[in-house]
Amino acid sequence: MGLFDGKKGLILGVANDRSLAWAIAEFVMNEGGVCGFSHLPDRADDEKKKNRLRVSKCTDKYPEKAKILGPMDVQKDDDIRAIMAAAKAEYGQIDFLVHAIAYAKLDDLKVDTIQTSRDGFNLAMEISAYSLIAVCNAARESGVLKEDAYDRATKKGGKQGTSILTLTYFGGEKAVPGYNVMGVCKAALDSIVKYLAYDLGPKGIRVNAVSAGPVRTLAGSAAGVDEMMKLYEMMSPLSRNIDQEEVGKTGGFLLSDLSAGITGELLHLDGGYNIMGSPGRLLDAAKDMGK
Repeated sequence: MGLFDGKKGLILGVANDRSLAWAIAEFVMNEGGVCGFSHLPDRADDEKKKNRLRVSKCTDKYPEKAKILGPMDVQKDDDIRAIMAAAKAEYGQIDFLVHAIAYAKLDDLKVDTIQTSRDGFNLAMEISAYSLIAVCNAARESGVLKEDAYDRATKKGGKQGTSILTLTYFGGEKAVPGYNVMGVCKAALDSIVKYLAYDLGPKGIRVNAVSAGPVRTLAGSAAGVDEMMKLYEMMSPLSRNIDQEEVGKTGGFLLSDLSAGITGELLHLDGGYNIMGSPGRLLDAAKDMGK
């Protein structure tokens, strides 16, 4: 019996098979769950439909458990409502929802935060942070989110409500040179997680985030992930980096009933890097090099 047997959900933000959202989806489906996916809209003149194709190359591996529900641009409320309507028609109500969406123009990512353009800031914040609010609100209004059966008067109940998960990064908590405007967006996203957890809590709907360390993904390549990985390997207590499989398992935990009492949480998956108050073994290595 799988952890997600009989459960259905929505995965938003898969770009390719290296995406962290796909790692989570694979774990869920391998544990018996069923997933609906969105993809970035394709241009009208793109006959190959490259954005849909990238996602279908993933979902085709799970013909019985994965289905593409349609395109979605999170800057368009109609697109978001259409995906929720498609999920409602396909699944009725969902047990989990993954939001793995972030974007900033390279011209803004590659400069110091102080040089971020006004338009670039607004764009990055809308897609990377506000989109979680937009998605959750549209899901709530559509009726696709499942409420729990917990009676707070008698303190008895049965089924769990929908679990919502987003992906964040430590650059939203501390200044990480090179992460720049995306760190500001992640700080906003971290706060949104907590406020949405409060808003949706009375209905038994949980909202959490995985704060993963650097992993080689399409998004990570734009944020200097290789340099970050070297640093994490030297500084983290586990003296290593994490991988996609670990993100899948941790994300699956937060989406499952095993975490039923957890909401508003930023769960760090970084080998312990976030606990360090000094460079640790990196400082020891520097001392050795100076001898």
